[in-house]
Order: sequence, then structure tokens, then C-alpha cells
Amino acid sequence: MLKNYFKIAYRNLLKKKVYSFINIVGLGIGMACCVLIFMFVQDELSYDNYHEKGDHIYRVLHGETSTEGVEDGNSTEDYWVWGNAPIGPALQLDFPEIEKVVQFSGRADILFTVGDETQQEDGVLFMDSTVFDVFSWELLEGNPKTALVAPYSVVLTESTARKYFGSESALGKTMKGSEAAGRSNPGDYTVTGVMHDLPSNSHFKFNTLLSLSTFKQSRPEVFNAWGYVDTYTYFLAKEEFDKANFEAKIPDFIKERAGENNGPNYTIAIEPLKDVYLRTEAQRQPGDTGSLSNIYVFSVIGLFILAIAMINFMNLSTARSMERAKEVGIRKSIGADRNSLVFQFLGESLIIVLLAAVVAIIFITLALPMMNDLTGKVLEVSQILNWQTIPFFLGIILLIGLLAGSYPALVLSSFRPVMILKGINKSDARGVNLRKGLVVFQFSLSIALIAGTIIVYSQMSHLLDKDMGFDKEQMVVVDYNYDEQVNFVSSSLESELEKNPTILSVAFSRSVPGSHFPNAYTTLETSDGEMVGQAQPIFQVGLDFIDHYGLELIAGRSYSRDFPSDSTQALVINEAAARQYGYANPADIVGKKFDQWGRAGNVIGVVKDFNYVSLHNTVEPLTLPFEAYASRYMSLKVKGENLPATLAQIEGVWKELAPHRPFIYSFLDEDFNKQYESDFRFRQIFTTFSVLAILIACLGLLGLATYTAEQRTKEIGIRKVLGANIGSIVGLLSKDFIKLVLIAIVVATPVAWFSMNKWLEGFAYQVPVHWWVFLISGVLAVIVALVTISFQAVKAAMLNPVKSLKSE
Repeated sequence: MLKNYFKIAYRNLLKKKVYSFINIVGLGIGMACCVLIFMFVQDELSYDNYHEKGDHIYRVLHGETSTEGVEDGNSTEDYWVWGNAPIGPALQLDFPEIEKVVQFSGRADILFTVGDETQQEDGVLFMDSTVFDVFSWELLEGNPKTALVAPYSVVLTESTARKYFGSESALGKTMKGSEAAGRSNPGDYTVTGVMHDLPSNSHFKFNTLLSLSTFKQSRPEVFNAWGYVDTYTYFLAKEEFDKANFEAKIPDFIKERAGENNGPNYTIAIEPLKDVYLRTEAQRQPGDTGSLSNIYVFSVIGLFILAIAMINFMNLSTARSMERAKEVGIRKSIGADRNSLVFQFLGESLIIVLLAAVVAIIFITLALPMMNDLTGKVLEVSQILNWQTIPFFLGIILLIGLLAGSYPALVLSSFRPVMILKGINKSDARGVNLRKGLVVFQFSLSIALIAGTIIVYSQMSHLLDKDMGFDKEQMVVVDYNYDEQVNFVSSSLESELEKNPTILSVAFSRSVPGSHFPNAYTTLETSDGEMVGQAQPIFQVGLDFIDHYGLELIAGRSYSRDFPSDSTQALVINEAAARQYGYANPADIVGKKFDQWGRAGNVIGVVKDFNYVSLHNTVEPLTLPFEAYASRYMSLKVKGENLPATLAQIEGVWKELAPHRPFIYSFLDEDFNKQYESDFRFRQIFTTFSVLAILIACLGLLGLATYTAEQRTKEIGIRKVLGANIGSIVGLLSKDFIKLVLIAIVVATPVAWFSMNKWLEGFAYQVPVHWWVFLISGVLAVIVALVTISFQAVKAAMLNPVKSLKSE
């Protein structure tokens, strides 16, 4: 019997090659899309899971409590991961449930010289010696217990060691290191370990670890200063650790340990390692973070694509049911019961699903490189096809086969043999309504995806096109990493470079828009004469920075060579900083006294707010003190024509005045837009799978159009005999489907509007969700539906009426 079922299934596949192709390929692509999205989601969820002790690792968050604007009196807290150093030893001393503490610096950049070659290494951390006791990073060479104990020890990742030493063993070799500004003095580092490169699913990002004892030896005062921010603190808790009990002790701990050293509102919290990548809301991360909402979005799209593909399978199988009605009638008349027919048709469905699974594997293999480009990940087929996952996927295939094949099997097996053999077979209203409901569901999703794609593209364009309040076009930025020798010749560099007619202006600064910046505690005079302290970001800038970047001065004046005291006794702030100290009118703060980082004087000017970070955030208070010799970046505004020649001329001047330093440059607009890299990836992934979902949904519409045309073959023939033309017949077959699409527009609009507004909440500056977005989406859906239906409608309308009338 099973042999006969396979024969019948095989013959039916060959008999209707087009239907078989659409069924198998459509379902295969749907399954493949679902699996590709599953691989992406699985990778996102796997971040930091490779640490053997990960369930017991936490990190410290530093915050400022505030009751301002809170009606119920509860404090609100904004947390940073980046904080002070004394918190680590204090936690280790006061909490016996903490086994190990690991601290490390913010990212440092350092020049390494090996032999005659000098390179700037960007991903450098000063790391505690306990790191290998807490995190699962294996050393290929060296002793993990001692590798980072001594000052001027360095552990390299495998790829970094290869870059400097080739195939030779790096262990014991010496690397001459430059000063790491604010962290370490120049010195000769000894390679004490080589570790595996970090896994791609790690929120940590580094390629070189320097011993934290190097930092302590060079700047010992930092590690006793509760108000100095430059340290990340993680800890390994013991088995009996109780997070709730620990958090209850924090207020007393802070009161006793930090006291007034870090301000009256200072507090801490802790965050499990497993929440770091996807669930954290803290600022100043040591690496990348993901988006849990994006994972939900992609998961839903993946499930919907699979659902659409399964619905298509049902519709196409139902469309062919009339062709097999007599087969069912004959089988039933000679004794076949319904269960055996259901079993037969489910078996055929499973065969099709198995063939579709083969197509899916082929599609996944071919599409994986493109998926890796879209996501920026390194996904491999082995992640999902191994001995552990094969039983799971076989179960999924069986489930899809049963779900997708159940409806056609039940419909076909329910036919009454007497009615069928008499040529009478009327679909009941429930079956018709179900198929129509499935089409509405498919196109509701399609319209929502079209609307979502338009809104995502609009928001991304808004990010690129919005006036940020500063000049970023044609801006070359040279990174020299606080090099004192470069700062010493900065005036000479500026004067020489500005002799070039293609260079419009030059400026120096510690930070540029989109780059890292520190925070400063600034005491400033309020309107009632009281000196109030507040923390805010700080851009230490050169004399010409404000004019160079085109910042608009709305009150007071900028720094000037006519006022020598500006270098020590003047401060320029932005509008948000003026509001922070209670000044609604920026002009009122000009002349007020300030005290910041050992400098005291008067506020001389206020610049208009500009977006120095991404548009995910509102403009925060910012101070721009004049600090001539604390710079890291040289910014050059250049003309657009013949840019390669201009860059070569800049490099020539650089090599003449700063020959010891590599010429490392980038373009500000490109650097700034890197903040939106994850957003653009979201757009690419969303759009790609939206298009695939819409294409697969069109197959469902084609299935129902085919079914309807078959049901009305004789009617079409009679109408043609009576004089109907092709246009009227196409309209006859199309109007019912267009009604379904119109219903889908009504269903999809509120869902898409709500969903996209929730997504836009992640941006401080949003595009409005206009009504015409849904109108365009609906019109596009109608066009897609008409094109899909017309294929089958024209084919039916052009059929010879003689054949149509003979068809039954």
C-alpha cells in the first residue's frame, strides 16, 4: 500500500510540473527564510554564552539618582557601565559572596614598534590579572595566572601576534609601546601570553591586553579617586550569591565607602552577564550591544514567512483538488475509508515537504554569504545542521508536513463519492471563507511590511539628511592619539596646512562629533548666585574649533586670540547646558562663574545645540573648554575636487612635521554614520525578508486565482460565447480578490501604524508616520495583486470556449 502511495505521489508531481515546482520551491524558500532568520536570532541570543562561569558573572553599573519630575517620589536612575576604580576593591572587601573582581580600562590606542615597523593598535585594554579566572579566554601560550601580573606585560590575540611576529612564537618578545594618554607612560612591553581571537558572539571587543598594573604604576592616584571615571568593573559571584540580598546592601555600602567623594546622588547597581548584550539600558558600553526588539521583529517575520508558505501549499493543493475528485470518488466507492485517504494525502504532503527541505538546504547554502553580508556575522550551515539539531529539524519538517497537508487532506477525503461521480461538487461556504481569510491574512502582512519598509527607509534617510548643527561634509580627521609631540607642533601644522588652497581650515580637539568623549563635573553660578555642580559631557577644543565646525554662536563670543586668558579662565557651553543650570535665556548665563577640572573663570559664550551623538539621543548638556594641548584629533575642512591629491599633500606635511607618527585619517561623515551601522543592517534585513514574504504571498494569491478560474471554467466559456471580451472576464475574476486586498489594507493599517511607532521610539528624532504611507502601501499591494491575478485570469479568458464547455 505504501508503495502505491509513493507511486501516486510521484505521478502527480510529474503530471503537474508547474504546480509541483511552485509548491516545492515556494515552501522551500519559505522554510529557508525561516531558518536563516533563526540562525541570526540564535547568534544574537548566544552572546557571551561561551563563558563557563557566565551564570555567576555580573558587572557594576554606576548611576546618579534623581527625584526631579517624579510624582511618586521614587528616584529615577541613569546608569553607566564606565565608572570609578575604587569600587572594585571595596566590593571585594565588603562582600564575601564575591569570589573575584575584574577591572579594566576604557579602550586605549597605543603605538607599538617591533623592529623597524610602527603601528597604532586601536583595540587595547588595560586588564586585571584575574581576567582568566573569570572569563573563558584560553591562552595558547603563557600562564594565565601570571600573564597580566607584572607592569608592562602584554597578552596578544592570535591574529595580533601574527601581525607583529608572523609565524614565530610571540612569547617573551618585546614590543616598544608609546604613551597611552592618561593611562601609562612609554615603555617596553613583554609578551607574556597569546590567546585565541575573541568569538564573534562576545560583547567585549579588543585585540590586545595590557596589564592593569601598568596603569596603576603610571597613574596610581586614579585608583583611589571615586570621582575619576575610566574603569569597567565585573565580578564572579560565589554559588550562594543572592542578587536581591546583595542589592539591598548597596545603599549602606555606598554611604560608608563612597560617602561624599562621588556626590550625594551616586549609586550603583549590578547586571548579569547574560543581560549585557540584549537587555542593558546602561550607557558607555565596552563593546557593541544588540536589540531585543529587533530580534522580536525578525522572529515574527520568520514565522510569518513560514506561515505564508504553508498557506500557499494549502491553497495550491486545494486548487488541484477538483482534478483528483473523481480519484477520491472511485477510491471511496470501492471501499477506501476516509482515514486511509487522509493518510495518503498527508503522506504526499510529507513527500513534498521533504523535497522542499532539500530545496531549503540548497537555498540556505547559496544565500548564506549574502546573509553574512547583511548581518555582519559569520553564520555557517554547521550551526544548524549537526547531529544534535538534525532530529529537531526532522521533527519540524514532520510538523510542517502535517500542518500544511492537513487541510487539503481533510477536504479531499471528505468528498461524497455519489456527488463526485455525478459531476456535482460544490465547495461549502466555510471552505471558501477560510481561503479568503488566508488571502486577507497574507496581504495584511504584506501591506504592513510594505508600510514598514517605507517608514524604515524614511527614518534612515532622515538620519543622514537632518541638519546636525555642524559641518561634517568634506571633513578629514587625523587621529594622532593625544601625541604630545604632535600637540607641540600643532600651530606649525595648522599654519603649513592652511597655506594649501584646497584646505579651507584646520582645528584641533580632544573629541569630534561621533567620537568618544569624557564627562566632567562642572560647578557653575546659577541666577541666584549659588554655585551648583552638575556632570555633563566635555569637548576640549582648540582655538578655532567652533568656527571650523560651523557651530552657531547664539550668545556671547567664541574663543579669541585677542583674549589670552581664554585658555584658562573662559568657557563656552551649549544651550542644553544653560538649561541644565536653570537659564531659559542663554544670554543670561554669559559672564557667570564656573569651576571645572581645576580651571575657574567665566562663561563667555553659548553655542546652539548640535547633535554630537547619534539621533537615537537628544542633545545633552555639553561644555567646550579651550585646551590647546589636550587634543587627539586634527580636523581639516577640504575642497571636494581632486581629493586624493589633497590627502597626499596633507600626508607630506605630516611626515615632515610629525615623522614619528603614522598618518591615520578618516572622513567625519563616514565615522559619524558608523553609529547607525546596526540601524542600516536592520533596514537591509527587514527589506530583504519583507520582499521575500511579499513574493511568497503572491504565490498564495496565484493559488486561489487558479482555484477560482478552475471552478468557473464553464461560466467563462458561456460568457465568451455570449460576447464577453477578455477585459471583462479579467475584471470578473479580479474584483473579488481586489475586495480581499482592500479588506487587508483596513486590517494592516492600524497594526503597521502601532508597530512602526513603537520602533521609532528608539530614536529621539523621528519622521512622522504619514497617512499616505499606508495609501502607497495599499496601492502597491493592489498592483501586485492585479499582476498576480492577471496572469491566471488572462490565461483563463483566452481559453477556447469550446474546450471550456467540454471541461466538465
